[in-house]
Amino acid sequence: MRGLFAFLAGGTFGAGLLLSGMTDTRKVQGWLDIFGDWDPTLAFVMGGAILPMAVAWQFTRRRRPVLGGQFPPAPEPRLGRSLVTGSVMFGMGWGLTGLCPGPSIASASFGGISGLVFLLAMGTGMILAPMAKARLDALPAAA
Repeated sequence: MRGLFAFLAGGTFGAGLLLSGMTDTRKVQGWLDIFGDWDPTLAFVMGGAILPMAVAWQFTRRRRPVLGGQFPPAPEPRLGRSLVTGSVMFGMGWGLTGLCPGPSIASASFGGISGLVFLLAMGTGMILAPMAKARLDALPAAA
């Protein structure tokens, strides 16, 4: 049953990315180009993701998952080295390619060779990230 719901949720998410234009790299880069030919339409996609998630986090405080297990803990609200480093790397990749993890997987079948190269680079980054985090954590904290 959990697998079925995961499949339905993933399919709905992928369809939403496709329908919203998040798999169109030109549209995403237009959203990020605030000093050029800016395309503000993806603000509705962002709002459509942020608002339900805010409600979902409130919902998880008082309930248990219907399909068993536990909800993940809320993210740490502090700004730290890992969050800033990860955010900068995510933003650089998103700005350079117009893709982030969800849309890159959703567009894997029609993204061409550049989409496959992105998926390979993303996978490599995911494998190397724990090693990079360990090195960052070993550095002394800034005052």
